[in-house]
Parts: sequence; structure tokens; C-alpha cells
Amino acid sequence: MVDQKTPARVGAGAPTLGRRLTRRKPVEKLVAETESGHGLRRTMGFWQLSMIGIGATLGTGIFVVLGEAVPVAGPAVILAFVLAGVTALFSALAYAEMAGMIPASGSAYSYSYATMGEFMAWVCGWCLMLTYGVSVAAVGVGWGQYIDELLRSTAGLSLPDAFLAGPLEGGVVNLPAAVVVLLSMFALLAGVRESTRANAAMVAVKVAVLVMFVAIAVTAVQDGNFAPFMPMGMAGVSAAGATLFFSYIGFDSASTASEEARNPQRDLPRAIMFSMIVVTALYCLVAFSAVGALHWTEFAEGRTSLAGILTVVTGTPVWAVVFAAGAVLALASVVLVVLYSQTRILFAMSRDGLVPRAFSRVDAKGTPRANIVITSVLIAVPAALVPLGPLADATAIGTLFAFALVNVAVLVLRRTRPDLPRAFRMPGAPVTPVLGVLACAYLMFSMALSVWVAFGAWLLLGLVVYFGYGMRRSALETDAPVETGA
Repeated sequence: MVDQKTPARVGAGAPTLGRRLTRRKPVEKLVAETESGHGLRRTMGFWQLSMIGIGATLGTGIFVVLGEAVPVAGPAVILAFVLAGVTALFSALAYAEMAGMIPASGSAYSYSYATMGEFMAWVCGWCLMLTYGVSVAAVGVGWGQYIDELLRSTAGLSLPDAFLAGPLEGGVVNLPAAVVVLLSMFALLAGVRESTRANAAMVAVKVAVLVMFVAIAVTAVQDGNFAPFMPMGMAGVSAAGATLFFSYIGFDSASTASEEARNPQRDLPRAIMFSMIVVTALYCLVAFSAVGALHWTEFAEGRTSLAGILTVVTGTPVWAVVFAAGAVLALASVVLVVLYSQTRILFAMSRDGLVPRAFSRVDAKGTPRANIVITSVLIAVPAALVPLGPLADATAIGTLFAFALVNVAVLVLRRTRPDLPRAFRMPGAPVTPVLGVLACAYLMFSMALSVWVAFGAWLLLGLVVYFGYGMRRSALETDAPVETGA
């Protein structure tokens, strides 16, 4: 763990503000920290890393948000998933190259620190806090919906409306959303080995229930349900794709596990690409089956869940009950993995001095206990109070921004450090990283003005925190010489 001493005051001969903002953390130092033996434990192989990627990705985007995206894009929601998937593919390739070179737990934050300097690394890390924190909260909201549906289907019971929605939706508090976050907290406190085993089991369940859905729903597919295919035009496809993009956060989650992988240079690139292929295929199959079995206008009338579609198709609630039970476990795995990823981002930022040192303290088992508890409690609050729609949109824009920076990082290191060994090389570079940046920008500018306003407010808060705390306490503040940008 890096010793975070109180930085000296900036005086004569101190680096200028510009040099402090652009000081870079050398790749060699990042790698050395992961091998110091004073932090997280290396226990994961290819399979566990792949399950983290699939576990974080295969969740709310298909189980819950699909019902909100269909009224926006119509049957062309299939294209929205493809658009989001192609955009994510560019970034996944960039992540695979960077993860093979820099096996550090900070993922995009660490990559930015090594290539664009401390300020851009902070901005990236701050965006990832939004991405992961809000994603956990959003999935928690969807988990509550399936819990209620399962209770109604099996026992004829329903949770009181006051405890299924926050005050902005006419309720008091979304109790299930807060509960699933706290349950995941206890799972993470048990240790990474135990939590990865639990995640692998839940991933197997979620893949099984989605395959079951496709097998049943495809029998009811009708050609007429795909007409008109693009009722809202390309604008609708773009808007839906931007919202659904947060569904592809998983490969970033896999990269946050770099410091706990036994052979990250070999296994991380493979795990990232494998999880990307599996998830994209399942997303497109489920979307095709859903809009083919139920006319898109009926999604807007409230029959939006996949479990509800199974009831319509089969005429019996039995399969819907099975699906809802699987969805409860499936969404719980997303909360578990994404919460894990959030804690590892904060671990890396804390080690660099940009957030309080408590986030990088680990116990004898290599578990950052204080980090897990503080992060879980802070995330449980928005999960209990904020509606799903705004949460998903805020997550998507933060994800897109961070992914764009990873593509830029590939370009920078290809130019400045062509000598670095690369376990995986992004094919088609420099064209493909540029396309990755442009694709992310396209989806970002497809979002509503209100989302941009919220994102801008978050970034403004981040600037206040960085200049008021992080910059002065950076572990690089007293290091010399400081590697800076051009």
C-alpha cells in the first residue's frame, strides 16, 4: 500500500498547476504496486473473471430496462442493443489491450492516470463512481420489482406501494432496493473467494432463465409484431441505445479485478472478450423474442416485464414464476459484482491519495472492509429513494465518458510507449480507438438535456472535491521526478 504522507505546501520551486494536473503515474509504478504483496490477494482465474464480466453485464438492461426502451424504439430496440453492443465492442477491445498491460484494480481510472495525467484520471474515476454507484442503485430498484412480482405470483401477496418506490414516485422508500445492496455488502465482507463463488452460481441461474425465456417466447413470434419496425425513426433507436448502454458495464468490472487475478495479462483480455460475446448474443436473442411475441405498443401499456410476456405466451403463470425467481437471483448477482467493482475503484484512488486512506485499508484476508461498508451504505440511500429511469440514464453517460477515455488511452500509449509488452493488441488501431471515441460521443449526444445537466452537476461537484482535497493529498504530490504530459 502506498504511504500517503501529508503533502508539503506548494512553495518556491513547486510544480505549476498545469504540471500538477498532468503528472502521470508511470506504468511501471502501477504494475509494481499490484505486485507489492501489501494489498489485495490474487485468487481469480479466467473463469472467475469471465463470471464477473457476465455477472455485472447481464442484468437490469435486459430484465427491467428493456420494457422502458421498447416504447422509445419500437421493435427496433433490437438495433438499439446492436448499436450499444458495437459501441461497447470498440471499448472492450481497448480495455483488453490496456488490461493486459496495466493489471491494476482501478481499470479506466488507472489507465487514464498512466496516459493523460492526474486530472483526467480523477475525472474518469469520478465518472466511474457515478457509473458504479448509480448502477447498483438502478439494479436494486429492478430487483424490488421482481421480488414483488414473485410474491404476487406465488403467494398472492404484494409489498405495500409505500415500500416499493421512493418519494419521487409517490412512495416512501424502496425497501427491497436497499436490502439487496446491504445483502451484497455482507457477501463481499465474507471475502472475494466466497463472493466470486456465489456470483458464479447466480450467473448460471440467470443464463438458464434467459435461455428458457427465448425458448418459450420464440414459439409465439409473429411477423406482424415487427411492423412498423422503426416507428420513432433512428432518433428512437439512438435514444434507446444510449439508455441501454449502461447494460454493457461488465467488462470494466472484470478489469477492476486485475489485482486479484492470478495471471491478469493472459486471462483478463480473454475474459473481457468472452463475456462481451456471451452477453451481446443473449441480449439480441431476448430482445428479438420479446418484441416478436408481444406487440411493442403493449409494452407502453404496462405489460413490460419478461415474466409478464411468458404469462401472455403460455396462458399460465407457472413459467413467469420460474422466471421471476431466476431474475431475483440474477439481479442480485449484478448488485454484488458492481458493488465489488465500485469498492476496487475507490481502493485504487485511495492508494493514490485522491480519496481518504480508509478506502485502501485491507484486513488479513485482503478485504477492504471499511471501503465495502461505507460504499454500500452510501449507495443504498439513492437505491431506496430515486426512480429507475433517471438512474439508468445517469449511469449510461458516465459509462460512455469513461469508455471514451480508455480508447484515448490506447492511442496515447501506442504513441508514447510502443515498447511496452502487450498481451493483446486492439486490432485496426489507430482507426478502431478513434471509432470507439466517436461511437461513445454519438450515444452521449443522443441523451436528453436533463441528463447532461445532471452529469455536469456531478462533474462540477467532482472538481470541488479534487481541488479541495485530492490534488493536495495526491501520493504524487511530493514524488520527484514527476512524469508530466507534453
